[in-house]
Amino acid sequence: MNVRDKFSKGEQRVHVDHPQMSEQLSDYLLQSLPNNKQVVIACVGTDRSTGDSLGPLIGSMLQDRPLKTFHVYGTLEEPLHALNLKETIKAIHRTHPQPFILAIDACLGKNSSIGSVSIAQGTLNPGAALKKDLPPIGDMHISGMVNVGGFMEYVVLQNTRLHHVMKMAAKIAAGIRLAEKKRTYVYQPYSAATKKQQR
Repeated sequence: MNVRDKFSKGEQRVHVDHPQMSEQLSDYLLQSLPNNKQVVIACVGTDRSTGDSLGPLIGSMLQDRPLKTFHVYGTLEEPLHALNLKETIKAIHRTHPQPFILAIDACLGKNSSIGSVSIAQGTLNPGAALKKDLPPIGDMHISGMVNVGGFMEYVVLQNTRLHHVMKMAAKIAAGIRLAEKKRTYVYQPYSAATKKQQR
C-alpha cells in the first residue's frame, strides 16, 4: 500500500469508471514494455485487508488463465507482502535474468482521486501509506487509488468496499491481458546477450 498525492512526471491516469479503461491501460503499457525482456508482474498486497487486496486479486485473476509471456508473483493464495518482499525480489532476479518488473499495488490519496489508476515509470514504494520501511520494487508501476489517505490508514483499509476493489482489479487484469496479446515479444537468451556485451 503506497500513497499518491500528486501526478509524477510522465504519469498516465485513467478512471475505473471510464468505458475504455482497460484498453487505455493496455495502450499505456505497450508504450513502455520492452520487447526483448521477460516481463514480471509483481502484485503487492495482502488478502487480510480489503483495501490492500488489489494486488493479490489481480494476481489471482491473471493466474486463472495463465499468461503466455508475462510471469506473475503475488496472488490471494500466495500474497507478496511485507514479510516476504525482500526474498521474493531476490527470487525474481534469480529466476528471470534482467527482468522488466511491473509492480502493482493499491494506494491511498485524495478523495477526488478515488477510483483512479495511475501508470508510471519507476519504482513502487510498498508500505509507504502505513509508514513501513520496505524495499522499492519495479521498473514501472500501476497504482490503484482505493480510498482516502492521511488519517487512520489501517481502519480506512479495513473499511474499503470489496466491490470497489474487485471492479478495479478486474479492469486492470483485463488491460494487462490485452497488452500481452498485442505485444510483440522477442526473447533474447541471457547467455547470448551477455556474450554480446563482453565483445
